[in-house]
Amino acid sequence: MLSQILHDGPEGTPLLIAHGLYGSARNWGVIAKRLSDRGRVIAVDMRNHGTSDWRPSHSYADMASDLAETLESIGEPADVLGHSMGGKAAMVLALMRPDLVRKLVVADIAPVAYAHTQQDMIDAMRAVDLSDVEKRSDADAELAKHVEDQGVRAFLLQSLDVAEKRWRLNLDVLSAEMDKIIGFPQLTGSFEGSTLFLSGAASDYVQTAHREVIKPLFPAAKFAKIPGAGHWLHAENPRAFEAAVRAFLDYV
Repeated sequence: MLSQILHDGPEGTPLLIAHGLYGSARNWGVIAKRLSDRGRVIAVDMRNHGTSDWRPSHSYADMASDLAETLESIGEPADVLGHSMGGKAAMVLALMRPDLVRKLVVADIAPVAYAHTQQDMIDAMRAVDLSDVEKRSDADAELAKHVEDQGVRAFLLQSLDVAEKRWRLNLDVLSAEMDKIIGFPQLTGSFEGSTLFLSGAASDYVQTAHREVIKPLFPAAKFAKIPGAGHWLHAENPRAFEAAVRAFLDYV
């Protein structure tokens, strides 16, 4: 079972949140807590992330099965929100197990293979000599040699256990499975439920050309953009992101 952070709420449809690559349930703490005023919110650590089990595979079929197991333990269908890698896993879940998903929110990702890789982030984390790290700022100084953006470094460092001198990320498996992570499996069928593709206005991850792939899989798909945000839309404009998710989930 995936490790999870539960935010209790009133009776209502639960919301499951699946984070992106190198993220964790903790990254979604503020948004999850705010959305819990409409029902329970369950934020999970995906496999090979956070405090969830390290597994030899990181395929979307396996990640979707992990999410399905979590939803089965809840005992009722839920709304599902996934960002980036978590968005792809959420899409595969909805296609494989539509009985478990009421509404689907896909944050800044499309069901397509991307040409970019995130291997450079793994290389940067591996380059940090954790034996010399006594505090988070030590690791930040080492990461800065490879990652210029302070915001990206801060994000990665949320997955560093300073006391244990280890990353809470299975870097070996994530590296070995990178082609699967940036890809998307060939699937048949469709998810007929309400689906929102919510993108950052400054991001190019979800393009108009992708709609010819999206619509056959998610025929009820709607599209919206968050102003002043790129790929990390939930962090760059959290209030607009929350408002858009809330309006979509609560619309009858």
